[in-house]
Amino acid sequence: MVKEEIDRDIRVLTEFIRIFCDNRHNTRNGMPKQLTHFKNDRRDDLKLCPECKDLLEYSMRRRELCPFNPKPMCRKCKIHCYSDEHRSRIREVMRFSGTYLIKHGRLDLIFRYF
Repeated sequence: MVKEEIDRDIRVLTEFIRIFCDNRHNTRNGMPKQLTHFKNDRRDDLKLCPECKDLLEYSMRRRELCPFNPKPMCRKCKIHCYSDEHRSRIREVMRFSGTYLIKHGRLDLIFRYF
């Protein structure tokens, strides 16, 4: 059950970072819209800029190492495992992508995230 929750959280996180990178870093042209499979815990068909790829890999490691079960939302957690730089970057990604998904009618991802 825990592995399934981690995989679900990583899929949602990946989608949020992809949306952010597509729209903020102009990686949208020629990139796949739907992410369909994992390989070695990474998306093979995912194209991100180096900055977003670094953030995704860092976030995936942090999620896999989270000691809490069930995992609380990071902003409500008593211990912050993200560095200050990564925490501010992921906040920016979540804020942008959440707003983007609401504007484009993708509430299913928002509900899955929360």
